[in-house]
Amino acid sequence: MAQPEGDYMGADNFDRTLNEFKRRTPFRPFAVTLVNGDRFEVDYPGALVFRDGVAVYIGSGGVPHVFDHEGVSEIIGDLMGQAEG
Repeated sequence: MAQPEGDYMGADNFDRTLNEFKRRTPFRPFAVTLVNGDRFEVDYPGALVFRDGVAVYIGSGGVPHVFDHEGVSEIIGDLMGQAEG
């Protein structure tokens, strides 16, 4: 789900989208791409917390990823079809 350049995802939509990905049954990992080009994979739903357009994901090794609705350029739900860049 890509965001047009300069068009930020609203806080409510951000929370709703993350909730949908977090609650998929069975859970499937998804990736978050930030506007600065950073990208990380959410591979464990219990390590993701979000509220009011702000989220924290604790990745492998305890590495925190803090991001908000204005900093996300894309959320990729189907990692099988994505090539590493």
